[in-house]
Amino acid sequence: MKAGARAEFFRLLREAAPQPRSELEFASAYELLVAVVLSAQATDRSVNLATRGLFPAARTPADMVALGEEAIAAHVRTIGLYRTKARNILNLSRMLLAEHGGEVPRSREALERLPGVGRKTANVVLNVAFGEATIAVDTHVFRVCNRTGLAPGKDPLAVERRLLEVVPAEYLQHAHHWLILHGRYTCVARTPRCGACPVRSPCGFKDKTAIAAPTAPKRSRLPR
Repeated sequence: MKAGARAEFFRLLREAAPQPRSELEFASAYELLVAVVLSAQATDRSVNLATRGLFPAARTPADMVALGEEAIAAHVRTIGLYRTKARNILNLSRMLLAEHGGEVPRSREALERLPGVGRKTANVVLNVAFGEATIAVDTHVFRVCNRTGLAPGKDPLAVERRLLEVVPAEYLQHAHHWLILHGRYTCVARTPRCGACPVRSPCGFKDKTAIAAPTAPKRSRLPR
């Protein structure tokens, strides 16, 4: 995709959602961190359902440590891998208290040292909590970038680096939110909703017309 098409791509996404926001529910950087750790291989909706009970019981690292692993697990048991996630939440809370005065650090290196926190989680926290122009590449962003030709790459890190190179500066702050929402609701995995796509014009996906047509011939499986 050429520079002009990329600028138009993000202009149209911004026009469709001028103020994109995370769909996770949180009231502090710490709650955001916990919610994003829980969101691995889970939907934002399922995480929100769990944290509506968890956060009133533990809004700080000290509260979470006092709550204990079994009680944390009981609150998040409806989420996949809940026991591992409960243990990670407890241990990252202990580390925040021991090494960061109970505050969420603003350093990628420090964030990635926390149990259960990888590059994607760190990018979300840096962007959403601290306003840094980072891009978190989840399955939706990876799919959209490869399918549309916006920033193709063989793995999430390659896509992230390419996005940081090619996204126009005025769109960088909210780029990953626009791409996540687009992949979640329009450029979906199995059958993208090309007929209702706001970026249909600059998109480089060649099969969009066939996908959108109700009488389209049998087509090969789309990449996820």
